[in-house]
Amino acid sequence: MNDLLTERLALHPFTTAEAEQVATATPGPDSNWAPGYPAEGEQSGARMFLRACEAVGDPHPFGGYEIRLRSDGRAIGGIGFHGGPDEDGAVEIGYGLAESFRGQGYAAEAVRRMVEFAREQGVTTFLGNTTHDNVPSQHVMLAAGLQFARQDEELRYYELALKQ
Repeated sequence: MNDLLTERLALHPFTTAEAEQVATATPGPDSNWAPGYPAEGEQSGARMFLRACEAVGDPHPFGGYEIRLRSDGRAIGGIGFHGGPDEDGAVEIGYGLAESFRGQGYAAEAVRRMVEFAREQGVTTFLGNTTHDNVPSQHVMLAAGLQFARQDEELRYYELALKQ
């Protein structure tokens, strides 16, 4: 599977070897990681990808991706689906960036590309959630076109209906 490209980013589909490195925060000889990458969220996403590989084989296109800068190939974060579309055609996304790359529009740019990609794959609904206190992530989802849908005691939920 090829990288998903934006103006500034390459969303690189994980291989199992890359995911193992991220999951353990152990860079390989070819790794080009920005300072602060991977954080716990990216490590958790890599572990989720590896569990999916064990259960069903490579889950792509609905797997995990490394967010890389197109300018120099540095990995600055992670983004991925929490599995393939459910029975209603909905997918859920998770993402994170190294702290020094936050606030520059990279996360919204990556989420917008994943929305576009999900639409191309026939997905009907794009979902995301965040904690109540994670206002920057709430802004990312709104900037990417998702709308606030509901909340519970722990999370705020966002969604976007994708026209087919």
